[in-house]
Amino acid sequence: MTISTAIKDPDFYTDLESLSRLRYKATGFDFLPSQPINSLLTGRHVSKLRGRGLNFEEMRHYQMGDDIRTMDWKVTMRTGKPHVKIFSEERERNVYLLIDQRMSMFFGSQGKMKSVVAAELSALIAWNVIASTDRVGAIIFDDESALTVAPHRSVNHVLKLLSQLVVKNHALHASDSAASKSSSFAGFFEQAQRLVKHDGLVIIITDGYGYTADNEDAIKKLCQHNDVIFCHVTDPLEHELANLGTVAFSDGAMQVAVPSDDALFREKFSYDVVTAIASFAALARRYRIPMLKFNTIEESDLQLRAALGRKVGK
Repeated sequence: MTISTAIKDPDFYTDLESLSRLRYKATGFDFLPSQPINSLLTGRHVSKLRGRGLNFEEMRHYQMGDDIRTMDWKVTMRTGKPHVKIFSEERERNVYLLIDQRMSMFFGSQGKMKSVVAAELSALIAWNVIASTDRVGAIIFDDESALTVAPHRSVNHVLKLLSQLVVKNHALHASDSAASKSSSFAGFFEQAQRLVKHDGLVIIITDGYGYTADNEDAIKKLCQHNDVIFCHVTDPLEHELANLGTVAFSDGAMQVAVPSDDALFREKFSYDVVTAIASFAALARRYRIPMLKFNTIEESDLQLRAALGRKVGK
């Protein structure tokens, strides 16, 4: 497939028109504190979204990442163990989309590229957020830089955000893979800390590659004063390299043959991917961050509704 053909293929690159049309599919899910009982945003490990509103919700033991200002000192003194008060969020808030458009996202084996799925998820969430009277902003980052869009609430603002996202998406090119830098996560988190202040909802849409222990402090700071959600986008081929014999990969100009039937190669490939995914999942568990999983095969809007506990089609 030539590059010129790939540019027109919606599975390779997204465009503003298709992202705009997702406005009419951005229903049947939300990120409000009250979630359906089967939502991934509820449960023992991934608590539903809460904030510092006026409605008292519960008293519980202090956990790493809790805001020290919510400490109930009377209960702490009486029980001898630190306790915090949890209040439900009742006012409008800023929602920040941290959108990964690095070279590692320019991959897809059967359906769409991970970068396209990330763009579609961003569009669906952005349209949904402004419909619920919240404000949406974004940081769109690639291997070299990060573009910041301050939060606002309007249709024109979302269109501007999506336009910037399309520019980043179209800048991806297979021939640039050699120049990708796995350390780009670090610079992105620094910019996120400058944009995101307090009491916001931070939705990180990424494949998680490039995360290192050096980034943990930045995640910890984000979690201290904001709700954080991971949208983890992966491709089926990353989980298990099929035994297809010698597989040829091409960027349209060059081609490389990969011996997928080589046991040692498959073991090393699986180890690298599994380790990267496991590290990202462990980070989410450590800071009680809900992690929603997405693939490159199913429709993005259906996956989003399923992840947030709504029945498909509602």
